[in-house]
Amino acid sequence: MKRVFALVDCENFYASCERVFDPSLRNRPVAVLSNNDGCIIARSEEVKQAGVPMGAPVFKWDEELEAMGAEVLSSNYTLYGDMSRRVHSILEEDALELERYSIDEAFLTLPAVEREELQKLAERIRRKVLQYIGVPIRVGIGSTKTLAKVADENAKARKRSGWGKGTYVCPPEPKLEELLQRVSVGDIWGIGSAYKEKLHGKGVATAASFRALPDPWIRSEMTVVGLRTAWELRGRSCLDLELVRPDRKTLVRSRSFGGRVEAKCHLQEALAKHAQRAAEMLREEGLVAKGIKVFITTKRFGDPPYYSNSVAGSLGEHTARTAPFVRTSRRLLKPIYRNGYGYKKAGVCLYDIHPSRPHQESLFGRGREEDERLMKAVDRINQAHGKETIGLAAAGLPGERGWTMKRQKRSPRYTTRWDELPIVYA
Repeated sequence: MKRVFALVDCENFYASCERVFDPSLRNRPVAVLSNNDGCIIARSEEVKQAGVPMGAPVFKWDEELEAMGAEVLSSNYTLYGDMSRRVHSILEEDALELERYSIDEAFLTLPAVEREELQKLAERIRRKVLQYIGVPIRVGIGSTKTLAKVADENAKARKRSGWGKGTYVCPPEPKLEELLQRVSVGDIWGIGSAYKEKLHGKGVATAASFRALPDPWIRSEMTVVGLRTAWELRGRSCLDLELVRPDRKTLVRSRSFGGRVEAKCHLQEALAKHAQRAAEMLREEGLVAKGIKVFITTKRFGDPPYYSNSVAGSLGEHTARTAPFVRTSRRLLKPIYRNGYGYKKAGVCLYDIHPSRPHQESLFGRGREEDERLMKAVDRINQAHGKETIGLAAAGLPGERGWTMKRQKRSPRYTTRWDELPIVYA
């Protein structure tokens, strides 16, 4: 079956998720902050139009945000992740195949029908997600993934100018050539700043002029990756959907603290919490690991003293059990901990990862069958009753950890916590 590619992009995703459950935000500017409420990491369209840049420290824009009546919220990753899964589940109903490209983007394959039918399908998908989930999306469709990305950017520009509702299907030649003449070469998906400068030096300013370059020159100057991008712009599909997650090499879990942490017991507790969550993620993905690295660091700016260090160690065998990682993280902290420092961040990195297989690695190894049953029971309890319903005491009790991140303006986790369900008054 012939197919085309669609890129579905959730508009201002974090802000849109907040608006779904708080209607008072729908006509107000919204800004979402990073961990510890430091920088602006998501902006509604109103905040973007006001010139507030992505990643800006919020304290530098307090006056402007207050003047425009913006609602400033702490990040609520639990809510955003669950809403992302819901959006993807709706998209799967119309897609032949789906690649979860990021938390707010997905590539789909659709039947290669007439352009008018594709336009209607794109509009139907947009309406369905908005009706079922409440999140506005854009849909860009092209014969390749790169052209779908071009279509998405064109849909965004058309909507901002009032010419469209957020959907666009790439036209056939010669109108496709006209479209690519309006696309800057630096805006092509996969063209970084270094290649942009190289192409400008050759007098190439648009996507149309880039795809017209000779193949030998592109391969020589931009490797086979650049050549594939040019072929994609010509309508030759070279990039398929990534339906299988690439093999994971490492798994990192870390968080900045809400304040300076000096006590060794608090660092041990934080590392145990991160190791516990890392082991859960291994089990979710059907993986096991043998290596673990622990790292701690003070704040890079502000008053000294500064200190940062890490140390790696190895377990006796590959495992996804929580307890060995927690015990090892506590042991590894001892040689790198320095008294008198105010630590700002700590974390763990698991490595030497491969898929779990039922076998005993050594003569005196425990094997995995009994351990897997225990871990499955723990995971089922946490899935049924909420994260951290059961866990190791070494990780501390939720709500009693003095080192956790600052999230003073976080909205409720409406879709994943019974005690934070939205309440409707009639």
